[in-house]
Amino acid sequence: MPPRIHNKTDKPDNVVRKENDILEECRKIQEELPKFLRGYFVYLNGNDLPMTRLAYLRDVRFFFGYLLSETELGEKRSSISEITAGDLDALKARDVNFFIDYCRHYSVKDEDGVVTVYENGNASLSRKKSSVSVLFKYLYRDGLISSNITDGFDPIRMPRPGEREIKALQDDEVMKMLDSVVTGEGLSEHEKSYWEKTRYRDKLILLMLITYGLRLSELQQLNLSSFNFDRGEFKIYRKRGKESVMPINRTITEAFSEYVNLERAPEDSLSEENKDALLLSLRGTRLTDRQIRQIVKKYTSISMGTVREMGYSPHKLRATAATSLIGRGNSIYDVQELLDHENVTTTQLYAAHKLNTKRELIKNFEWGDDMLRSPGEPAEDDSAGENGKEE
Repeated sequence: MPPRIHNKTDKPDNVVRKENDILEECRKIQEELPKFLRGYFVYLNGNDLPMTRLAYLRDVRFFFGYLLSETELGEKRSSISEITAGDLDALKARDVNFFIDYCRHYSVKDEDGVVTVYENGNASLSRKKSSVSVLFKYLYRDGLISSNITDGFDPIRMPRPGEREIKALQDDEVMKMLDSVVTGEGLSEHEKSYWEKTRYRDKLILLMLITYGLRLSELQQLNLSSFNFDRGEFKIYRKRGKESVMPINRTITEAFSEYVNLERAPEDSLSEENKDALLLSLRGTRLTDRQIRQIVKKYTSISMGTVREMGYSPHKLRATAATSLIGRGNSIYDVQELLDHENVTTTQLYAAHKLNTKRELIKNFEWGDDMLRSPGEPAEDDSAGENGKEE
């Protein structure tokens, strides 16, 4: 049974509840870790957002588990909670470098004997390195270890701004995606049986993502009460606990009306917890992050002509919104404000990514037969000028 919410803020109860769920998971991990890290937990509480804090705690727990399973420390300690500050003080920078290298590719066997292989790219490795670095810097600062070994951590090369390919749908792919959610074209017979009951909801999801570039959590937490059509706006709750008011255009107004009036379950059939939720499953419960991801992957895979597993995530539709807005000549600073980028350099990555640039470059750069003829051989359409001389 979910906890009761006694909410004295402007945030909707579902937003407060989700934040509480994250903090509860943080507390559970903290209980598994050694008691001498209590100051580290306080440090994270004061400096990081809940999801960042949770990611750091998961990484630290994984690091400690690695020490027990993959190093000699496992011969002295039987559980993570038994690890001491002295054990960490005995570690060298190379031990952490070995851990980061281990994280590149490893496998885990569960209780049923099923082996799962994990492969991490540089972005994941960089975050794990950051998590462990913050831990050791804190331990050194508070005198729990004798030296700061983080200077000896090997660098992880990350792409420079503009070096990484931006993944986003092109305008024609966006139209194909929207056409598939309206007509059902490209869906399997099994998918169509669900589409007939969710087409208006799914259309609203896709339009909200490509119009406003919403983050997944911002979309998932939306309520009916978030929308004020008299004022032509709706409210979302962003990272760092920030409220943001977004304008509503005609496209969103129509899609919202279709979904609520033609498809969404009536309020009297819903539980108290779900009555205000905007996006509902067929069971009448608020859609989860995972369910929204699956919906987006399905329709983006149709637009790109690929398998469902290769469809784009909601974050790629955020990139689609950014590149489309900038491609239409909108100010980079206005797009930064809309997407809630903390730094304009993030928005500039999308400004540098011009849709169809590569195609336009290559379109008139063909290697046809006329380019491959032997030296001195005239082209088929060459004509002779006066006196038989080539002009």
